Amino acid sequence: MTNCFLVHDEHVPDRARFPVVDAHNHLWAAWEAVDKVVDVMDEVGVACYCDLTTNIRLQWAEGGYVFQPGDISDFFNHAVTRYPHRFYGFTMASLARPVTEPLFRDAGDFVEECVATLNDHVRRGARGLKVLKELGLRYRDGDGNLIHLDDERLAPIWEEAGRLGVPVLMHQSDPVGFFQPVRPENEHYDSLQKYPSWSFFGPEFPSKKELIERRDRVVRNHPGTTFLLPHVANYAEDLAYVGALLDRNPNVFIDFSARCDELGRQPYSAREFLITYQDRVYFGTDMPASVEMYRFYFRFLETCDEYFIPPDYDGTFGRHRWRVHGLGLPDDVLRKIYFANALDLIPGLRQDYDLNP
Repeated sequence: MTNCFLVHDEHVPDRARFPVVDAHNHLWAAWEAVDKVVDVMDEVGVACYCDLTTNIRLQWAEGGYVFQPGDISDFFNHAVTRYPHRFYGFTMASLARPVTEPLFRDAGDFVEECVATLNDHVRRGARGLKVLKELGLRYRDGDGNLIHLDDERLAPIWEEAGRLGVPVLMHQSDPVGFFQPVRPENEHYDSLQKYPSWSFFGPEFPSKKELIERRDRVVRNHPGTTFLLPHVANYAEDLAYVGALLDRNPNVFIDFSARCDELGRQPYSAREFLITYQDRVYFGTDMPASVEMYRFYFRFLETCDEYFIPPDYDGTFGRHRWRVHGLGLPDDVLRKIYFANALDLIPGLRQDYDLNP
């Protein structure tokens, strides 16, 4: 790594300027660590935290992550009950099966089960439905066929979420480099060396273009359902496309979790984009909670600092793809992104959490 001799001021906020809802994160079923997460939240000003995957057990392994089914009751017992008004969660319903198994053999039975589980979990307090990228990339049926996100057999699930009034957070696709050959000229080459299971280059995977087109078809086909598309709709490399997607689909909202590096290398465009779409963007990190990680996000959004180092996808600072520049967003925009938009998007959140400073 080359040395940087640039002399410039640094302005690292100790706490966010407004209360923060981290609306995209994961507790990884590490219930013994919840106390430490709350300590971090208290230190930096994160008012509440969303665990998107409350009914699976996640862990870093095999050059990425692996997961197994879990029990949503554990989330309520270990996080919500112990720390009232600090945590809320989404469910994966029946979309929480290991990718080594068929997602279903009978689509009708599966959808019926998924809808029933979603209803049960929402009654128990789940605030939305989370869909991992494995649907569309890896999940197969009993005959070994890849199951696409826009498979019409799954449509009743998205419709039921709309009927229940809960949003659907869909992760589809990933950075462009994850779909290109793993070679040194790939700008994500180092990432794919560190996390080899994140390479989706090859005939066994759909292209990024196909994944995005199928996802966009789903949000168009279900206008009565609110869709949360994380990671700048997983196309932070093309903000014009994301803006057009938001313009065409009023039921779509986005976060920028784990994509501050993508935005921070195009700070003028990113600042203009976030100001233009300030009502359609909510805060999320998708990184293990740490004081340093959160303070980076606040520095990125609040200051005009130049050429500083973002965290890696796992929240560590030992490796970075490029340096970033702060956006210096106005206070009225920060207020919406930090918490106000989440209060409008997540059912019951406004009643449960008093976040007005």
